Amino acid sequence: MEQIARTGVLTAGTSKDAFPYAYKNKQGDLVGYSIDMMQRISQELALELGRPVRLELKALDTDERIPMLASSKVSLVCDASSFTWERDRKVDFSVSYGITGTQLLVPSDSSLSSPESLLGKRVGVLPRTTSEIAIRKHQPEAIMVLMEDRDSGYQALRAGEIDAFADDGVLLYSWLARQPKPALFKVAADAYSKEDIACMLPQDDSAFQRIVDIALIRYMQGFLDRQTKETAIFDQWFGPNSAAPLTVDLRELSIETMQLMVDLKEEAPATGKASQ
Repeated sequence: MEQIARTGVLTAGTSKDAFPYAYKNKQGDLVGYSIDMMQRISQELALELGRPVRLELKALDTDERIPMLASSKVSLVCDASSFTWERDRKVDFSVSYGITGTQLLVPSDSSLSSPESLLGKRVGVLPRTTSEIAIRKHQPEAIMVLMEDRDSGYQALRAGEIDAFADDGVLLYSWLARQPKPALFKVAADAYSKEDIACMLPQDDSAFQRIVDIALIRYMQGFLDRQTKETAIFDQWFGPNSAAPLTVDLRELSIETMQLMVDLKEEAPATGKASQ
């Protein structure tokens, strides 16, 4: 908080390939649902500090996120991150603002889906992600192939170098919907995990975490109350006419998650400082 108050800058890390949460668009700008959440957080900080706060984004690889937070090179990471006890040793987490789970992207004629079907199969994963943890847990006999980034995973699957690529289901469905020949691949039905999406923060910084949490709660309250601005943000990324429309079940689960988060906290005021 002192650094942000002094500089007027919130330096935040995010992904460059986690569509629709955080990615680089055709113009090279970092955009997405999680970027919009960080914009809300910077606005809440400005309200609390009584001065403008500019959001400065840094594109990070998945294994850079926690080291960058721990070394104070970024003050916040919001992309498609989810809680694990191991991560919790090093960083803190905000309230959840989304939900997803690990699934498999496979060729359309593949029979791979269940943990049993992965015995001895080559599964591409991003290192030190919840998807890697989920696959290792459910099928330790799968051959884990560590990918540099998501594009590498998709390319390896196209080339037949791996039998499946494991990642967040929402991200896989979103990638598939944007392909010129989506019929070549499918997202397997089995889910290997169910995970809340949250922002990661430096440990033991309660003043900063309070601001982050109240910004996210304000957004979720607005969406649940069908406020125009908040509904437009959600529908831009996940609505029926978006590039990544959610299934009815996943949309309902997302709304239930928002309601749970709001119910767990005291109702946030519509305006005013978080400390009031």
